[in-house]
Amino acid sequence: MVSDPKPALPHPLPGAVGLSHLSAYDWEAADGVCGGSPHLHLVCTEAYVVTGGRGAVQTLSPDGYRDIPLAAGSIAWFTPGTVHRMVKGGDLRITVLMQNSGLPEAGDAVFTFPPEVLADPEKYVAAAKLPPGTGPETAAAARRRRDLAVEGYLVLREALEAGDSGPYLEFQRAAARLVRDKVPTWRELWRTGALATAERTGAQLDALEAGEPFHLGEATAHEAAPTRLGGFGMCGRRDEYNLPGTTLPYQGE
Repeated sequence: MVSDPKPALPHPLPGAVGLSHLSAYDWEAADGVCGGSPHLHLVCTEAYVVTGGRGAVQTLSPDGYRDIPLAAGSIAWFTPGTVHRMVKGGDLRITVLMQNSGLPEAGDAVFTFPPEVLADPEKYVAAAKLPPGTGPETAAAARRRRDLAVEGYLVLREALEAGDSGPYLEFQRAAARLVRDKVPTWRELWRTGALATAERTGAQLDALEAGEPFHLGEATAHEAAPTRLGGFGMCGRRDEYNLPGTTLPYQGE
């Protein structure tokens, strides 16, 4: 008996990835750099596919501090726990592919706020949350949020460059503590999204092996357009898609 490979959530993007388009913030930060809000993801790998312009992504990891150049056609990706900060060069434009669609929107991403903010969940939520919309009030709040994340980030980077990984490792632990209560929700999103997608492939392989490729009779095509343009994301201005198999954009963004 071949199991039914129909999705629990209808027609997610290939691999149940998340998709958005970014342009870097042009606000200058305390270190004179224009760019996004440094942050990490706890369980998701993120990829930048550069479609235009130039810039860089700054990363902090057990490898130390890196400044990875970005130009049209290049790809960079970062595994869970890697702090990353998108930096503006000339008209940088990026398509973002995010593992485990739905989890980042549910809080998987944590800003590099100073330790006293990370230690208090209420302070963290207040610092991360933005007013709705894309107007001046939201822009001002997004800039304050970015500046606070850069404040914490620069301390982590300076320590890593000096050979001291302690502050970076403590930030990772603080981020994990901050999101621990969200894990049951994330697990359900993963089960009905990325895991279900992989399991459907297994069911389809079973069907082919049994000579009963009934799933091919459900072949179809889909299309979508952005449902929000110019939102204020972590890395920069973001065009988003509200697609089946994903969640609505994270309210903090």
